[in-house]
Amino acid sequence: MHKMKLKGLILLTVFSLALAGFKEKPDKENLPKLDWVQAVGAKKMPTSKTVFEVTKYGAVNDGKTLNTKAIQATIDACAAKGGGIVTFAPGAYLTGAIYLKKGVHLRLDKGVTLLGSQDLADYPDMESRIAGIEMVWPSALINVLDQEKVAITGEGTVHAQGKPFWDAYWKLRKTYEPKGLRWIVDYDAKRPRTLLISESSDITVQGITLQQAGFWTVHVLYSDHITVDGITIQNNIDGHGPSTDGIDIDSSSHILVENCDIDCNDDNFCLKAGRDWDGLRVNRPTEYVVIRDCISRKGGGLITFGSETSGGIRHVLAYNLKAKGTGVGLRFKSATTRGGTVEEIYLQNIEMEEVGTPIEVAMNWNPSYSYSTLPEGYNYETLPAHWKTMLTPVEPTEKGIPTFRNIYISDIKVQSARKAIAAAGVEQSWIQNFRLKNIDINAKTAGKITYAKDWLFENFNISTQDNSKIATEHVSNVAL
Repeated sequence: MHKMKLKGLILLTVFSLALAGFKEKPDKENLPKLDWVQAVGAKKMPTSKTVFEVTKYGAVNDGKTLNTKAIQATIDACAAKGGGIVTFAPGAYLTGAIYLKKGVHLRLDKGVTLLGSQDLADYPDMESRIAGIEMVWPSALINVLDQEKVAITGEGTVHAQGKPFWDAYWKLRKTYEPKGLRWIVDYDAKRPRTLLISESSDITVQGITLQQAGFWTVHVLYSDHITVDGITIQNNIDGHGPSTDGIDIDSSSHILVENCDIDCNDDNFCLKAGRDWDGLRVNRPTEYVVIRDCISRKGGGLITFGSETSGGIRHVLAYNLKAKGTGVGLRFKSATTRGGTVEEIYLQNIEMEEVGTPIEVAMNWNPSYSYSTLPEGYNYETLPAHWKTMLTPVEPTEKGIPTFRNIYISDIKVQSARKAIAAAGVEQSWIQNFRLKNIDINAKTAGKITYAKDWLFENFNISTQDNSKIATEHVSNVAL
């Protein structure tokens, strides 16, 4: 499951930790000089222009007929001919899981809507990784598995119709929480992702609108050279679904995300790399990622690192971003069983309005979810395999302590935040070498920094309604 398909990668020069890359003006010419930036994104597209129209293979655009077999037959015919363009006449097409293949360009034109089936049986189980552990999980609505040179483009819509899966989750959680099983709810409540790109290279997703994901919307897993450009995600339709992340980049490399607009109910743009024992076993980083010219609206975090950090997250450049009403702006989160290092992160030219906390760092995030403890009355031997995975301890325990270091944040403007900053390392691992330059935050209150060392502030301005200043505790060389 872990084929390394990173083709033609060049050896990359290690970028200096100095602040020389940060300039006064946040235009593209003044971004950090990172040698790897030009290598991100898909380098190849499907080339065949032969058109395969799904209605000719039996698809019906009435929004009621289940078209899974007809759409898949069209994709298979296209791939068998060496690739081409799969198209749809205007209308709505109900479908379960479909699987794209090498050379296929799935084009959803304006007026075309794919509707996700609300029957979980229409999403066959497969081996995958979910929220940091490898386990059996339903296929996504659209799947790109072990493929290369695939595209999904157009002005059409993918409406996953995920609300029944939200309701099932909340029902299960209501049952599980009183039993001390909050930590396993998300893994037992199986919900299909909308788009999964796994073990794949040179994949382009462009222009489409995705709505009401049952779970994560776009999951890029164990893949390289992926471009996600100009998509719109609207998950807060007819409610607010749990864990409806926008774009999750998971143990993948050379990823470009640009011109995207995300409204969801969890992390908007999120980088992950495995959880706890299983993530440390896989030990595959997320690295060489560019996120630019994007907007987050409702959601858990404009850009989030973690909480699955086990394989490490490094070499990330994010700039020209806007957050409007997002819960957190720049978010770093992990737990003391995750391990992994988050480092060499460059965040520049970001505007935020009415966010909860513009800058948040938490190494002991959400304990009721982050730590797995089996209550009394259960027989370990009869537990499902993924329960056993979650319960496997990290040994030695020091391997579970994460590291956050070498984070460069500049040219940030924030209006109407609740708390300016909330940064908490842990006694075993202090947050190291954060550099904050040209920061202007207006907030109700200032916040606090704990267990931190070697933080440098330059032209750092906070105005607060309560006239508070940033409090510090257990810090070393934090020069406010």
